[in-house]
Amino acid sequence: MPHIMEMMGKARVVVKDGKVIEVGIPEVEWCPLFVKLRGVEKMTPDEIRKNMEARISELGMFTENRRLEFETTVVAFGASEIMMSGLTSGFLETTVTACDGAGTVISGNPALVQGIGGRMSGLIETEPIDALIRGIEERGGTVLDPATATIDPAGGVRKAAELGYKKIAVTIADAKTAKNVRKIESESGLDLFVIAVHVTGISREEAQELLDNSDIVISCASKYIRELAKPLVQVAAAIPLFALTKKGKELVIERAKDIESPILINTMPLPVIPEHKQPRELI
Repeated sequence: MPHIMEMMGKARVVVKDGKVIEVGIPEVEWCPLFVKLRGVEKMTPDEIRKNMEARISELGMFTENRRLEFETTVVAFGASEIMMSGLTSGFLETTVTACDGAGTVISGNPALVQGIGGRMSGLIETEPIDALIRGIEERGGTVLDPATATIDPAGGVRKAAELGYKKIAVTIADAKTAKNVRKIESESGLDLFVIAVHVTGISREEAQELLDNSDIVISCASKYIRELAKPLVQVAAAIPLFALTKKGKELVIERAKDIESPILINTMPLPVIPEHKQPRELI
């Protein structure tokens, strides 16, 4: 089974045996984040292939040579960065995320969480890589299903609860999963932090359901997340991160404590969406 990830404008990329074998057409052609990070003015299949190949060569992504721990950051307020800070400060007990070659992972190791997620995009499907799974387990992580590397956030939350954790952050990418993990939270007496990611192209109805069931959402290139969000806190203006609940706000503040560069704090009506900074086209 190959590995499948959606990235850079939600282009479908297939990797097998450490090689990129298929690159789809992106749904968004210009993203301010990739202009800033990589100087990519137009997201084309060729540019997307280069980016995926760079992740494979630099990080060992989708291979047994995967780098699993680091604390360096690509962006200041990404999902993994926020969870890393929450774990480091003790604000969170553990996290449930997805890793190439392992699927759903439960981990309270901040460096492992950042290593897994720091350059992760929308992981759709993956297959087990035994050496990578062993590396996660050696670093204190728990792989939900080492035999299949299934991606199952709800199953990961249940497993984290079985392991005795209460204060758990989980990344999700669809409203059905968000509602499922909220149900588990209620049934198991958890304090769950739901972080919505990979939301480009979702419908208006899906966007509203995600907003209703998440504490934090990273807007990606979603038109409807931007239109419907009523955030307590917004981070950034081009690809906004919205904290939607009081505890989501508190988790973002935990991350802000670790930022060494100056931070502007102000009060104003939110969201703030400067049109010239947004991805083209919002979908």
